[in-house]
This record gives sequence, C-alpha cells and structure tokens, in this order.
Amino acid sequence: MIIKSLELLDYRNYESLQMNFDKGINILYGENAQGKTNILESIYVCATTKSHRGSKDKEMIRFDKEDSHIRLYIEKNEIEHRIDIHLKRNKTKGAAIDCIPIKKSSELMGMVNVVFFSPEDLAIIKNGPAERRRFMDMELCQLNKVYLHDISNYNKVVNQRNNLLKQAYYQESLKETLDVWDEQLVRYGMKVIREREKFIETLNELICPIHRKLSGNRENLRIRYEPSVDELGFEEELFLRRENDLKLKTTTVGPHRDDMGFYINDINVRKFGSQGQQRTAALSLKLAEIDLVKLLIKDTPILLLDDVLSELDSFRQNYLLESIRQIQTVITCTGLDEFIQNRFNIDKIFKVKDGIVENQQREVKDE
Repeated sequence: MIIKSLELLDYRNYESLQMNFDKGINILYGENAQGKTNILESIYVCATTKSHRGSKDKEMIRFDKEDSHIRLYIEKNEIEHRIDIHLKRNKTKGAAIDCIPIKKSSELMGMVNVVFFSPEDLAIIKNGPAERRRFMDMELCQLNKVYLHDISNYNKVVNQRNNLLKQAYYQESLKETLDVWDEQLVRYGMKVIREREKFIETLNELICPIHRKLSGNRENLRIRYEPSVDELGFEEELFLRRENDLKLKTTTVGPHRDDMGFYINDINVRKFGSQGQQRTAALSLKLAEIDLVKLLIKDTPILLLDDVLSELDSFRQNYLLESIRQIQTVITCTGLDEFIQNRFNIDKIFKVKDGIVENQQREVKDE
C-alpha cells in the first residue's frame, strides 16, 4: 500500500497544493510552523476521518473559507483508489471513495492503513489512560470492521446511559429504563473486551523481540491489558454500581475506563521507569504497531513520522530508520543533518515554507 499523490484546497495554511510521493522515503523539511505537520494530518484524516490532534473540522479549514477539500490517491493491491474528504465549517464532513459518496465515515476505516508517530507518542506510557485507550481503538478500528461496529455502538450506549443518569436525578421514574441500556452496554462491552484482549496478546508477541534489541538484550517488555471490569463479571458489577452511577451521573465501569500497562522485567514503567525507558517502550510500541498491521492486512502500512528523530538518541534513530526501509514513509524534520550523518537513503525531498512546498532533488544516498 502506497500513497501516490495528495491534493489540498483551502486546508489549514494551504490555499492549493498538489504533491506526488515516492514509494520509499519522503522528507518534508523546513522551519517550525510552516505547514509540514498539516500535510501528515491531511493524510491521517483520509485514513481515519479524524485529525490526530483532535482538531474539529472547522479548525482544519483555511481562515475565512467555508470549506476545505482533501484528495488522496493510493495504490492498494496494485489497484489505484481515490479518497475525497470535504470539510465544512458548519455542516458534517462529506467523504467519497472512488468518486462514490459514503454514508458513514466508518466505511473509510481500513481503506488506508497508516501508523502515525509524533513526539507526543513518546509520552503515551506516562500520560493518562485515555491516550492508551485511544491507541487501542484507533488501531483496532483500522484493522477490524467488527470491532469498529462494536466500539461505536458501545460508545453510543454509554452516552445515552449517561444522559439517562443525569435525567433520572430529577425524574426517578426513569431509573426503570436503565435495565434496557445496561443489557446493551454489557452485550457490546463484552465484545470490546474480548477483541482488546486478543489485540494485546498479539502485540506482545511482536513487541518483546523489538524491545530486547533496543535495550541491548537487557530488558523484557510486556504489555498488560487492564480492564476496569472482568468480562464475565461486567453485568453484576454494573448492577452493584448503579446507585453510585446515579449519584455521580455517569457510568463508572466498562471498557471506556480500561487501561494498558507497560512492564519492564515486571516493573511498571509508567510509575517506576526512567524517561529513557519510557521513550524506548513507546518506540517499541510503534514499531510493533507497524509489524501488527503487516501481519493482519498482509501489506505494509504508510508510516507518518512527525519530527520524531530529534527526540531520539543516535542509536534509536538508526534503529528506527533501519526498520522502515521497506515501508513508504513521510517524515517531517527541520533539517537533513540526521540523514546525512547516518548516510540514510532519501527518495524524495520537499522543502516547506509558509504553505508552499518545493520539490527538491535527492541529495542523500547510500553508497
């Protein structure tokens, strides 16, 4: 799977842009705040319908414009496809695959498989559980249509149940309808828990050897799925916490409260690991994510690296760069020094300045 080209119209700081990508390593370099990350974001939107930054649609539209267009051409299984995203300031976005409009954004998931790696991801270990849940959900939704259906329905039920809990505070008779929502919450929640368990189990098989190499064979890294409730005890726990949920006006148990823990030699990395160990574990996680996508879709994902190299030491830089040689990659950076020093192959170079992208000649090649 590769990106062939990208077109932007009134997107962020781009009035108009057309780019053709190489199937290998593509570098976007330039000073900060020039629009490099915006290009990666637009690709991510075509893969997931969402911004990796959590931005709203209207925030991605060029200032003083009412709408924005993203068009991505990809090649998948030797067949070319076109993806169109139409962002609107005051309406729901539109999307089309091969010029055919889709009714639900979920239809786009899995069409383009991307792995996004930014400096913020290096903090995924020590940040709150919401980010780790988001990691599980975004990866599973790209790879598993059934999971996408189940988590979407589960989240809808949680929201509806929470609204009911708020209303029941003022209207006690509504409490009787909680049983209906609890039944659906358990039904979808159990499916989500089972898929997350399998996901973590498969991820562990991939991340262990990667982390051992990164740590010089000194450390064993394991990920533990930490659900807020056991699959078999979900229904009972939900019932036991009902009065507490009514007081707090929110659902306090279920997969929306899950977490995943990282353990090096059985020691919790988030609580007791050094910053270096946390960063190495995060890098191992991203590299394992790439291998997971390869394993499940029998193809390579597209890798988006947003100014990550400057955050890593030379050993981890080299390991990462060596790991991505066979994957189409789009990398943002402020300069080319890291690649020159490492004598790393670059297939295409773009200079980005104030929303203008200039295609440059290849300057760095392996001997």
